[in-house]
Amino acid sequence: MNVTGLPVDESGMWREILTPCVGSTLRPALFLDRDGTLIDLVDYLSTPDDVRPIVEAVALIARARANNIPTVLVTNQSGIERGYYSWQHFAEVQQAVIAAVVEGGGKIDAVYACPALPGSGAPCRKPSPGMLLAAAEDLALDLARSWMVGDAASDLAAAFNAGLRHGWLVATGYGTGDRAGALALGGPGFDVTVGRPLSELAELLSGLSNA
Repeated sequence: MNVTGLPVDESGMWREILTPCVGSTLRPALFLDRDGTLIDLVDYLSTPDDVRPIVEAVALIARARANNIPTVLVTNQSGIERGYYSWQHFAEVQQAVIAAVVEGGGKIDAVYACPALPGSGAPCRKPSPGMLLAAAEDLALDLARSWMVGDAASDLAAAFNAGLRHGWLVATGYGTGDRAGALALGGPGFDVTVGRPLSELAELLSGLSNA
């Protein structure tokens, strides 16, 4: 499905590849939620003027770029299905988000957004893993070696359901309120870090690129 020239696929999911994959060797990625993780949480954000980057997250993406680790945004955007804003509004907000990341020395390699409502059962809506699985297919990603950073337990649940082994809950956005739900996901095969500075994850990324 092409919505006025925008990268919306047949399922209705935004599926934008900004850095095409070269080669077939699987590589780890840094997955990030957007609202409350990369930028300040604004309910149903629809205008670029309200984009406020979170400095620590922008710095993390810059470190990922320095280590040749692709960064992928995966974001639920039910405001579209609710009729609060359009894909065009989303695109305009994304331009501001990407510009902030570039200004901070980083790069977004792909963006996936799901417009479905909570409880819809849509395979793309976190905690379902659809967006992460699509990214793995598009960018030849090694999900087991990848990290998911988010402000909600549903972000980490999506990572768990996609076969990732590492989840990081930030303290921004919904992070404080979702602490218990995030920790409950931890166990053999999936480690969960809660509320720690992203600078610690930035250090881990250096080793990840060479693992």
